Amino acid sequence: IQSFCKDLLEVADILEKATESVPKEEIKDENPHLKSLYEGLVMTEVQIQKVFKKHGLLRLNPVGAKFDPYEHEALFHAPMEGKEPGTIALVSKIGYKLHGRTLRPALVGVVKDA
Repeated sequence: IQSFCKDLLEVADILEKATESVPKEEIKDENPHLKSLYEGLVMTEVQIQKVFKKHGLLRLNPVGAKFDPYEHEALFHAPMEGKEPGTIALVSKIGYKLHGRTLRPALVGVVKDA
């Protein structure tokens, strides 16, 4: 089941990237085809997340949380003004847990001492 879930996570990632790539100012009544396509993608994304949650697959979006090597994979460390060292400043890829166990760690950027 873990392998199947991991494969579906890639589908969820693609849906998320598709909705993020549409400029918000283009989603308007004067552009009905794009608006309908965008709304359909959003509904599909919401539905897949509901199905994931129903089966114990939960998103990890840890911006601002303390770095945890069991849930996060650090891609880089960088100093940042106003941020506490050891916290997550950027999430490059959302992570997931299946029934409380990390299925895919979130890929993150971590704040370090200046």
